[in-house]
Amino acid sequence: MSDAVLELKAVTKSYNQGAANQIDVLRGVDLTLNAGEMVALVAPSGAGKSTLLHIAGLLDVPDSGSVTVAGQDISGKGDSMRTSLRRQELGFVYQFHHLLPEFTALENIILPQLANGIAQRAAEARAEELLALVGLSARAQHRPAALSGGEQQRVAFCRALANRPRVLLADEPTGNLDPGTSDQVFAALMDLVAGTGLSALVATHNPELAARMDRRVKLEQGRLVDL
Repeated sequence: MSDAVLELKAVTKSYNQGAANQIDVLRGVDLTLNAGEMVALVAPSGAGKSTLLHIAGLLDVPDSGSVTVAGQDISGKGDSMRTSLRRQELGFVYQFHHLLPEFTALENIILPQLANGIAQRAAEARAEELLALVGLSARAQHRPAALSGGEQQRVAFCRALANRPRVLLADEPTGNLDPGTSDQVFAALMDLVAGTGLSALVATHNPELAARMDRRVKLEQGRLVDL
């Protein structure tokens, strides 16, 4: 039985800019992410890494090719199944934290669990567990505006993992932080991955961070190559 939790096979995606101008962003991408694996996705700006992450995360549909998440091929599936699979199996982190400003750190992690049908007490326990893993138990009742940039991003990691996904997709998760804070936040991410057993595909421009992951792939002229 395969250990793959995410598979992309021959995925293509193009966009039209005007009647005679087609931009081929992805030209047959193949990617396998195995259970417990942390993979760095390296690509210059405009190369299509966000497009790739959106397709992997079931937020966009490829023009051709297949996407399999947790053993389920979602090719041709409807929005309801895609949404359900996305909620159950996938977590997302972006360059900016996108925390809800009117809620505390703890509440920001509780809310997606409640939306997924988790009982209040169990959701609170899960949020407290995750905050402890990233060293933020003492900041649980603080709202985002009272947190530092690094703390905000660590809370965003916790929120992404609240519903126990199998796969974390991260788009430049430390790109908005200074080098010192970036290193601390990335260390917290690695601890979360190790502590929860999930897999992660992390887009980054930072070669030092990429080197700390299990494997590195580069998006080059619409295809993935191993580094």
